[in-house]
Amino acid sequence: MTVKMEAVAAQAKSGYWHESARPLAGLVFVAPLLLTYEAGVLWLGPDAIRNAADVWLRGLLDLLGFTQYFLLPIVTCGLLLAWHYLAQQPWRLNWGVLYGMLLESLVFGFLLVLVAGWQGRLFAGGLAACAADAADGGEPLAAVVIAYLGAGIYEEVFFRLLLLSGAASVCRWAGLSWRASWVTGALATSLLFAAAHYRLDVTLLGWHFATGHGEIFAWSTFVFRLLAGLTFSALFVLRGFGVTVGTHAAYDLFTLIV
Repeated sequence: MTVKMEAVAAQAKSGYWHESARPLAGLVFVAPLLLTYEAGVLWLGPDAIRNAADVWLRGLLDLLGFTQYFLLPIVTCGLLLAWHYLAQQPWRLNWGVLYGMLLESLVFGFLLVLVAGWQGRLFAGGLAACAADAADGGEPLAAVVIAYLGAGIYEEVFFRLLLLSGAASVCRWAGLSWRASWVTGALATSLLFAAAHYRLDVTLLGWHFATGHGEIFAWSTFVFRLLAGLTFSALFVLRGFGVTVGTHAAYDLFTLIV
């Protein structure tokens, strides 16, 4: 009986849902998107559109004295490899899971589009609740597609891989349970994720802070982006980094169609 139970447990750990959530699978799944984005930005040159998370991450590296252009994608790959190593995951990959991850991403991305449409009709009288904010309408289609790929990657690196994981770790250190830590971290980082899409112009204690990018604030889009942030957080915890990035990118690209 013990041998049978161990065999069942081993099979569960090697099944699709476990394999596809591993950091190594996420890295392999995201790598083509990452390469396409970085190559596309170089190809487009001045016409390229960078999302805020990309700019912030590169700015942070610049402040630390690391100005090499390709360092950010290298750091992204290094973080996933380090996560895989620290989690003591086996260094093997079932390549077949990548097809399932692609299907998952498309399905979750399309469901998010449906939620955006429903939420838009509810709050804005039929207007789209939340199109990805990289485009103003006059950019070349190639630039918009590349920008949406970058948003799917680097917004998830910044808000989920770094901030959410860090917030949950701090909450655990403060004594919260595993579930409470991730829920608290998801709420906090999803609020930041939603707010990051808007222009800010505030004065606090004599300090003036303003951003030159983003949309004008609207409750309808803010509520949806908060829900989207919570969705991406849940996917990150339950389905791993790869499916989360794929879902985010799929949603952004679907907005071009609908």
